[in-house]
Amino acid sequence: MNMVSHWSANVAALAVYAVAAAAHLLGMRGEATGPGRPGQPPRLARAAAYQAGLLIALLAVVSPMGYWSYRFIWARSLQDVILAIVAPALIVLGAPWRPLGRGLRLDGRLPRPGQPAAGDDGDAAARRNRPPGWRPLPVVVTVAFCAIWWGWHLPPLFDAALHSPAVYALEVASYLAAGTLLWLQLVDSPPLRPQLSPLRRIGLLLAVAASGTVLGLIRVYGSGLAYPAYLGFRHHVLSVVSDQQVGGAVLWVIPLVPFSIVAVALAVGWLKEDESEATAADFDRLLRHKSAWPSRPGLR
Repeated sequence: MNMVSHWSANVAALAVYAVAAAAHLLGMRGEATGPGRPGQPPRLARAAAYQAGLLIALLAVVSPMGYWSYRFIWARSLQDVILAIVAPALIVLGAPWRPLGRGLRLDGRLPRPGQPAAGDDGDAAARRNRPPGWRPLPVVVTVAFCAIWWGWHLPPLFDAALHSPAVYALEVASYLAAGTLLWLQLVDSPPLRPQLSPLRRIGLLLAVAASGTVLGLIRVYGSGLAYPAYLGFRHHVLSVVSDQQVGGAVLWVIPLVPFSIVAVALAVGWLKEDESEATAADFDRLLRHKSAWPSRPGLR
């Protein structure tokens, strides 16, 4: 098995990549490339994250991974993780919305830097005054992501994408769209900001991780043939059932790595925010408190 051959000239994937990458680069022209606002990554680092996310998504389709995903379930599972979780995470961290708007001549529809917009540093007060409780949109997006993740791994759709280019294209597009919407609920992507507090975002992460873990465990410990479409290719080392089990391990373990990193970052941010707010409240109470000491020596 030659893992460095079988590159694909997928015209649709290459065209989408070229437009998304070129529009972003055009929008970056003339934009300041300094360190940005305090607490935010440099703009060049964000741009690199976005371009890396696009490139990884493209490679998942046109590289040998795309070819071997038609032959081995574990390769297909790895491709799914990249398209639904890894690439969207990098795209959202790259915060490409304003450069893309300028590159596609849509910048008039986006908030301008001078305007108060979600994701700007000026809305720290809005974050502190955010009403408690769950918002419906993040929960709906999380449920939709889990439904799409499970749906495409059900045998009928999993096998259908193997035989139909149109179904396969729909699978790739839905993974990227659902993954991007999910990560927008979890991390800052100026000018967009998650609606929920860090602690509740950790709850969303736990729900997605638990859903993926259950699916992976079903595949790891399942002994029956789930994907008969893969019987058409001769597995030299792995039987189809063993291939399913390795694919289940990929679905189970690999997503936990980025989810754990983000959960730890959110927990640290929540602790810092909670500590800073408590400190500010203590100082405020201290300044408002009428001192019991005399204002002048010898006076009461």
